[in-house]
Amino acid sequence: MPYCCQCGTQVGANDRFCAKCGAQQASGAGGTAAAAITDVFSGINNRTAETLCYIPMVGWIAAIVVLASQRFRHETDVRFHAFQGLYLFVAWLIVDWVISPALAIADGSFGLHHLVRDGLQLLIFAAWILMLVKVSHGEHYRLPILGELADRSVCEQRS
Repeated sequence: MPYCCQCGTQVGANDRFCAKCGAQQASGAGGTAAAAITDVFSGINNRTAETLCYIPMVGWIAAIVVLASQRFRHETDVRFHAFQGLYLFVAWLIVDWVISPALAIADGSFGLHHLVRDGLQLLIFAAWILMLVKVSHGEHYRLPILGELADRSVCEQRS
């Protein structure tokens, strides 16, 4: 049986507040995992969260975590960058899983599809680096197509 974090009185495992002193308990309403997640986001500022969304190849994880968190629910700039970072990763996957195999089938044995694939992946990687620099300097930069998609996604979630 757990004890109150404020006064030490014994509380129930699912109690959100202590019956004696009224202090909010860390283990109530979702357990300690929910309390630990909110503690992690309490130390992250908006610019850091935006920057994490553009780390090449793994920024999609940060973007999903940012979009799922309550901490950034009403932060439109952070959510914009999370969506834009997520769409950059989706563009990478489309090039790698769709365009490259389709070009390989159409190209035959000439090897031109490697050049096109590598060029597109270099362009996406450069966009990641550009966004890392822009966001780390506090600039709000919209990529040509993906920025519009990110704006639409943020607007849809507000309504």
